[in-house]
Amino acid sequence: MTAFYAALLRTERGRPGAVTRILHYGDSPTTADLITADVRQFLQQRFGDAGHGTYLLGKPWAWYKHRGLDLESSGWRMDPATLRGAPDGRYGLGGVSFIGGVNSATRIALRSDGYTRLNIRYFSQPNGGEVDITAGDIHIGTLSTAAPQAAEAEESFQIPAEAREYRLKVTSGVARLFSVEFFKPGDGVVYDSIGLNGCWAGVMAHHMNGAHWAVELRAAKPDLVIINYGTNDTGYKSYVEGAYIKDMTEIIRRVRGALPDASILIMSPMDRGSREAGGNIRTIALLPQLVSMQARLAADNGCAFFNTFQAMGGPGTMGKWYMAEPRLV
Repeated sequence: MTAFYAALLRTERGRPGAVTRILHYGDSPTTADLITADVRQFLQQRFGDAGHGTYLLGKPWAWYKHRGLDLESSGWRMDPATLRGAPDGRYGLGGVSFIGGVNSATRIALRSDGYTRLNIRYFSQPNGGEVDITAGDIHIGTLSTAAPQAAEAEESFQIPAEAREYRLKVTSGVARLFSVEFFKPGDGVVYDSIGLNGCWAGVMAHHMNGAHWAVELRAAKPDLVIINYGTNDTGYKSYVEGAYIKDMTEIIRRVRGALPDASILIMSPMDRGSREAGGNIRTIALLPQLVSMQARLAADNGCAFFNTFQAMGGPGTMGKWYMAEPRLV
C-alpha cells in the first residue's frame, strides 16, 4: 500500500496536482454504490473532493445508481462483461459497452456543482458516429468517434462549474461509448465505484480483453485498485476449490502488469446468509473458507487485505442484522 499512502500524503499536504484516485471493483453491492459511497464521502471530507470518477451511460441493472448523480437513458445496447455480450471483450474501465445509433441518449443530473471537466471514454473506429454534449441550453461540444484505426480513446471537455444537468446524444452514425467521468479542479480524492451485477472473479480474469483493460487502467492512473469479489463465487463450491485462486491471481497479474506502481487491496465479501430448513439464517458454509483463501492470496502476492466479513461481525451477522429491529438488511 506504499504507493497509495504516498499519494494520500501528497494530497493531504496540498501539493499542486495531488489527486489520489481509487478504483473499487466489486459485485452486486457496488452496482448501487452502497459501501463505496460512504468511503468516498469520508475520504473526500478529509482530503478534498477532486470529482466523482467512472459513471455508466445507462442502467444495465434497474438498481444501478451512484450517490450524487441521477441517470436516464434510452436507445443504447448495453453489454456488461458478465454476459460476455461484446465479442471483442472491450468493456471499458467500467465493465460495460454501450452502442447507440441516432437519438440514443443519456441524461445525467448532478446534485451538486463545482465540476469543471467531463471526460468521455469510448471506442474509436472507422465510420464511428458523433455524439453531441449539452448542459441545458449550453452546447459543450461534439465528440466524433470516427478514426482510421479502431482503438480505445478518451476526450475531455471543459464544463461550466455551475451546470448540473448534462445530455449526451448520438446525432449521426453509430457510436460505442464506455463511461463518463466528472472532475473538479484542485487536489483531493477521486473514488471510482465500479460494480458489475452477478460478477465473479472469472469475469475480470477472462471476459475482459486483457490488452484493452490495461489501456483503460493506465489511462485512469489510479494509486489504488480494490478487488472486492467473492459473494457470488461462494455459491459454487467446485469453482472456489478449483479455479478461484487461479482467476484471482490472473486479475492481480493483469492489474500489476498495467499499473506496476499502484497498490492493490483484496477486500473480502460481506457475510452471506442462507436460510436453513428450520428458518434460521446461517452464514453460507463456503464463505469463511473463501475469506481465508483471499487472505493467503493477498499475502502471497504482495497485496493488502481487508476482512470485511470479520469487520462486520463474522459468522451469523446477516442473520442477526436481518432479525434486528429495525431490520438492517
